Amino acid sequence: MKSVESPLIAHVIYKLTTGGLENGLVNLINTIPKNKYRHAIICMTNYTDFKNRILRDDVEIYCLNKKEGKDLKVFFNLYKLFCSIKPDILHTRNLSGLEAQLPGFLAGIKGRVHGEHGRDVDDLDGRHFRYTLLRRFYRLFIQCYIPMSRDLERWLVDHIKVSQKKVSHIYNGVDEKKFHPKKQKRSDLLPNSFQDSELIVIGTVGRQEPVKAPEMLLNSFIEMIKLFPEEKETIRLVFVGTGSLHERLKLIAQQNDVDKLIWFAGDRSDVDQLLQHFDIFVLPSLNEGISNTILEAMASGLPVIATKVGGNTELILDNQTGFLVEKQNIGTMAEKIKFYLDNPEIRMQHGKNARRLCEEKFSLNRMVMDYMSLYDQIIEKYVKN
Repeated sequence: MKSVESPLIAHVIYKLTTGGLENGLVNLINTIPKNKYRHAIICMTNYTDFKNRILRDDVEIYCLNKKEGKDLKVFFNLYKLFCSIKPDILHTRNLSGLEAQLPGFLAGIKGRVHGEHGRDVDDLDGRHFRYTLLRRFYRLFIQCYIPMSRDLERWLVDHIKVSQKKVSHIYNGVDEKKFHPKKQKRSDLLPNSFQDSELIVIGTVGRQEPVKAPEMLLNSFIEMIKLFPEEKETIRLVFVGTGSLHERLKLIAQQNDVDKLIWFAGDRSDVDQLLQHFDIFVLPSLNEGISNTILEAMASGLPVIATKVGGNTELILDNQTGFLVEKQNIGTMAEKIKFYLDNPEIRMQHGKNARRLCEEKFSLNRMVMDYMSLYDQIIEKYVKN
């Protein structure tokens, strides 16, 4: 008797590369049991070696190599691909993947889901006129929306006018076994001048792009050094990630004579180990959904200083697990970093509180169970019928 294959989910994203959305997708695919769902990843553009983080050997990855701007051919290519692989569920993410919903509908995909993970620098408040019209048009084809944060949920319902019945909020989750507080002294993962156990290492992980505002953290670090030059002997700063602002950040550091205090680590596959060597985590973004890097830092027992944007306010308990500051407020961010330097007991207690909150509310297992439950509902309601 021929065995029945498990349902196939086609995940459509812009590009499979380093990023929170992509990290969440890989975690989901790696954790869902093989006998429950199969997966295919469709990249509107292409992928990097980030794809090697997928542990399953049965995941096909397709690249559409979409051109910048309007590329009508991509709609036809999507339609042909969907007709070929015949997914049971189409799961698109963010505005860049949303356009796959129409060819998915025309190709006869019965289950159609869309996730909102955050917005980019050209539409920080989600009210761009043309993008709003597009999102409202695509409501016709989407059966279920998955916003990462309550902030995005309110925006979908109030501004995009999505029916509340079609919205299922799911928080990102973090692997608390992989990301955990450090149990050993600093290792040679860090540069020699960063390994002294007496140093306080401030770190951030993320794309070095305008929406992530890495310059805010760098300028806050510079301002604090100018106000308290003695801290040059006690602190270091680490940027993990790369992007279009990478060279500019290095230039600003050199111009302000702090380049020897900063390590630009680039993209790394050992973020879990690096976080164990940080003392403070900072995320200066202009917009966030539910940040995977914040969750990973919290699970690693780190206090987090982040901007008061998007889902950050749902992750960080102000003055309990970290601090929230207004975006682009360099002075306040510098003050909070200095506060942690001067109050190590509070810093460590906030880190312990952050770890506890992750275990209680933001586990990877809880996230995967939520997604599987939703996929099961889509199969029962739309695919089998």
